[in-house]
Amino acid sequence: MIIKRTDSTDRDFHHLVQHLDITLAEHNGEDNTFFEQFNKIDTLQHCVVAYIDHIPAACGAFKPFSENTVEIKRMYTDAEFRRNGLASAIVKELEKWAKESGFEIAVLETSIALHNAISVYEKNGFRKIPNYGQYTGIETSVCYQKILRS
Repeated sequence: MIIKRTDSTDRDFHHLVQHLDITLAEHNGEDNTFFEQFNKIDTLQHCVVAYIDHIPAACGAFKPFSENTVEIKRMYTDAEFRRNGLASAIVKELEKWAKESGFEIAVLETSIALHNAISVYEKNGFRKIPNYGQYTGIETSVCYQKILRS
């Protein structure tokens, strides 16, 4: 596995995010328009793509959320490559990059029904927090936080 740091102009990142958007549209159903508005990628400066045998297999990104906090976004692993630790590797690389960039906390939102995603986040030290910002009061969302520095 090779993990490449890039930005949202990366072609492989775009390809994976297209598959993510299709998956989320199916999952979210009529609520997809609400969530879509928070998932724009045109200005993401911190994106990663994981490759297996030179094939783009997984991606993720973060964006500044506040002065010391990033929000993890656009996490996706292609179905063919799931259950191989790619999501954890992406999370760890994003955390490392965020720390190198001076951030101390990472937050994220996911669907309460995406049990595999929740498992990845919890296994990597994220703890459930009250829903923040636009996700406050959204019963299908669950939010997580991790302290990146002691």
